[in-house]
Amino acid sequence: MPSPAKHVYFGDYVFFVDENVYAPAEDSFLFADNLQVEAGDDVLDLGTGCGILGILAAEQARFVVAADVNPYAVRCAKANAEFNNVRGNMAFVQGGLFTWLSGKAKFDIILFNAPYLPADKGEADSWIGRAWAGGVSGRQIIDRFLFEVPRHLKRTGRVLLMQSTLANVDETVQRFADCRLTAGVVAECALPFFETVVLIEARF
Repeated sequence: MPSPAKHVYFGDYVFFVDENVYAPAEDSFLFADNLQVEAGDDVLDLGTGCGILGILAAEQARFVVAADVNPYAVRCAKANAEFNNVRGNMAFVQGGLFTWLSGKAKFDIILFNAPYLPADKGEADSWIGRAWAGGVSGRQIIDRFLFEVPRHLKRTGRVLLMQSTLANVDETVQRFADCRLTAGVVAECALPFFETVVLIEARF
C-alpha cells in the first residue's frame, strides 16, 4: 500500500488516496450514488483516480478495466481494489483516454469523471492538475472523449460522464447527438461559485 495522504470513506468502503492522486469529492460521490451496474457488464472506468467508481462497479460487473494517465493513481487504485476485495475481476492500465485500447474493444458501460474545469495553460502540469484542468474552455479532454467513445461502446451500452456547467453541458449533449447517442442529465449537484456538476448518461 502506498503511503496515503488521506482516507476517504463511502458506505462500507475505505479508499486510501496518495498525495499525487485526486481525492474523491462532491462529483465523485454524486457519480457513485448514481452508479448502477448489472451482473455480466464489462465496464471501463477512465480517469479512475483512487479507483472509487471502478471498485464499486466491480461488485456487480463481470469485469472492470480501470485506466488513468497518472501512474500514482493506477498504483493507488490497484491497492484499493485489493483492500476492498475486488481485485479478482479488475485490470489496471496506465494511459490517457483510449490511446492504449484496441479499436475492437467494446464495453457495456464507460465511466468518465472528466477533467472539466476551465484552466489556464500550465495548470495541468501536475498529476493532480491533470485530474481537473480541462483547458481554457474546460472542454479540451471532454471533446476528445466524445469523439472517440462511440467506437468503444456496445450497441446496448451506455456512457456516464461527469462534467461541470462551466464547460457547457448543452454542447456535450449536442456532440453526443452528433454521434447518434441520446444523452441527458440524470443527476446534478450545485456547488459554490455558480457551478453545478452534472452526470450525463448517453445511449445509442
